[in-house]
Amino acid sequence: METRFLQTLLTVVETGSLTRTARLLNVTPSAVVQRIKALEDEIGSPLIQRSGNAMGPTAACAAILADARLIVSAAGDIKAAASGPLDVGLLRIGVIHTVLSGLLPDILLALKRNRPGIELYILPGTSTDLYPKLLDGTLDAVIAIKPNFNLPKTLDWLLLRQEPLLVIAPKWTTEGDPVVILKNEPFIRYDRNHWGGRTVDQFLRAQRIRPREQYELDSIEAITVLVDRGLGVSLIPDWLPPWPQGVSVRKIAIPDAPFRSIGLLWPKVSRRLPLIRAFAEEAAIAAAVKNEATFRAPATRGRAAQAS
Repeated sequence: METRFLQTLLTVVETGSLTRTARLLNVTPSAVVQRIKALEDEIGSPLIQRSGNAMGPTAACAAILADARLIVSAAGDIKAAASGPLDVGLLRIGVIHTVLSGLLPDILLALKRNRPGIELYILPGTSTDLYPKLLDGTLDAVIAIKPNFNLPKTLDWLLLRQEPLLVIAPKWTTEGDPVVILKNEPFIRYDRNHWGGRTVDQFLRAQRIRPREQYELDSIEAITVLVDRGLGVSLIPDWLPPWPQGVSVRKIAIPDAPFRSIGLLWPKVSRRLPLIRAFAEEAAIAAAVKNEATFRAPATRGRAAQAS
């Protein structure tokens, strides 16, 4: 039984999509189907079934998921141990959505150039979804938002980026005071169930701002599109481009705005610690370069900002 086939199965279960699995594992969708079929033939039971618009595990698959995760994890540990001091082995990394396009490509290019022996399994998600997977060992490290609670002493944290909150409004907005805008315009809220959304909520409470709430969404990309369409204003982190193609919104800075901190979280004790530290080094360098570029070309203040 090939561990890469088991990894493919786990990824299908995590994502609910054959196409997304293929993209994450850098294989074709037909290769994903073939791997699942090979596992089903070897195990003797169907493992994946369609559930609505998504792919889900069968009862037989659910019964073997825990063991499959252990096998994949053990295989990675063996490979990492055998490589000794070399940067060779598999890392399972969780990444929040805004980092997928803004920072992760730079990290991947650096790893490919400097540490080609490191293989990555990348799981996109929200910080609230990825954090438990780090704690239970499903993931080796996560690039996530720093939470509002104290992190356990068993984890290490590396700050990669700080993103100040700012107001975004339709490009034709003439008002320049962010507080006036937030109090008077229809408001599209960043979901309070998300760690970044809680930072927004804390700021609004501290400033005693009660916005005219229209919608509450868990995607700042989707929020930006709605603002571009004139459906309201929002308070979001100034996240790394690329922003959604074709949107044009007005960005309005907030004096002394709180930050959303994004960084790398990993366990202090791990068999893959050398690989995690190698990943952290490349992530820190890539983030520093990206942050410097952002500083040199700051977000537009008080006029329409065009996303390309």
